[in-house]
Amino acid sequence: MIAFLTFLVVVLALLGAVHWYVWRRLVRDVTAPGGRARRLGTVLVVVLPLLSVGALASGRAGVPFVVQQVVAWPGFLWLALLLYVVLALVVGEAVRPVLTRVLARRAAAAPAAAPVAVPAPAPVPVPERGQEGEESETGAEPEGETGAGVSASGVSASDVSRRLFVSRVVGGAAVAVAAGTVANGAYGVLRGPRVKRVTVPLAKLPRAAHGYRIAVVSDIHLGPILGRAHSQRIVDTINATQPDLIAVVGDLVDGSVADLGPAAEPLAQLRARHGSFFVTGNHEYFSGADAWVDHVRELGLRPLRNERLEIAAGFDLAGVDDVAGESEGRGPDFGRALGDRDRSRAAVLLAHQPIVIDDAVAHGVDLQLSGHTHGGQLWPGNFLAELANPTVAGLERYGDTQLYVSRGAGAWGPPVRVGAPSDITVVQLASKQA
Repeated sequence: MIAFLTFLVVVLALLGAVHWYVWRRLVRDVTAPGGRARRLGTVLVVVLPLLSVGALASGRAGVPFVVQQVVAWPGFLWLALLLYVVLALVVGEAVRPVLTRVLARRAAAAPAAAPVAVPAPAPVPVPERGQEGEESETGAEPEGETGAGVSASGVSASDVSRRLFVSRVVGGAAVAVAAGTVANGAYGVLRGPRVKRVTVPLAKLPRAAHGYRIAVVSDIHLGPILGRAHSQRIVDTINATQPDLIAVVGDLVDGSVADLGPAAEPLAQLRARHGSFFVTGNHEYFSGADAWVDHVRELGLRPLRNERLEIAAGFDLAGVDDVAGESEGRGPDFGRALGDRDRSRAAVLLAHQPIVIDDAVAHGVDLQLSGHTHGGQLWPGNFLAELANPTVAGLERYGDTQLYVSRGAGAWGPPVRVGAPSDITVVQLASKQA
């Protein structure tokens, strides 16, 4: 409990520091003190993170689904926008002094290149009693006895104007880049996943199964943002590939059957010669895994819960529960799923998380199909994903076992992907005997 509270304090402190930095660069440095723009910016920097916390916590807190939908869009989008605004502003810190020096040199060179007559300075008005020391509308201090155009602190009005200009250019560019990045990433998610095709040779696969096609889809993440239209796009895309078998490898939902049952209904339209199969992901265990297993069975998918069956084409198909199920006594059981099988036959394993690859290797699996990582979803998140997963995306070999990791068809949290486009993968098995 103490460790969790410590972690929570650290996270909240970090978020507070990040939002203060954003407020400083995008509100304080570019607006007039006491002005409407500064007040509005300050309110937004306070309200938006509160909406983000609400979006993250509302589902598990049992908040009505309609409220979850209301807070999800602004709350989650702000998290994505915040990431890229901060990254752009950090880059801008390097640009800021360079731009300031360039403008200062231009200003210094301008009088020498084209001298002009300078009119006599206008008389400086004497401030009324009680107004001494007040800041001007631009945030500069009033002129004093140091001379016209120079503040009491020794900073000229031209310097103040130049800094304001640089702050607005750098801040505006950061917001524009971040907004463009997030908008493009959101469009990629809402448009739906694209089909990716991968050929995987298996030494034990019989010639009769050469060219067998498995449509792999993971991390659909139906929830407050991605609903029925999202699942319909995925179903239509899968059916258009005319696969022999469909594998849904976890993280189908972020919510209960009561809230998201209608959003999942298009899955009943999935069509494949040898059927559609499902294994649980970690998010199913946040959403009522047993209820969802029953519901997908009603929709025509066959759940594989630590079990195996023989596919008529000539290989074994097995599926294991996600490791998150261990908290409920329903984690992966490789002995039950694969322990007594004929190892002369090729075996394909459905397992949500790539981290179980060592167990797959130990049990002689030829190909493991996984998801979970989202390919990092939001760059540079792929570098963090690499720390926690043996493979983040694509096909890799571990001994005699090959692991394929899909980037997923949806998105968790922000409905945005940057550097990790969503996909549905058609894995075509190849026999070395063909």
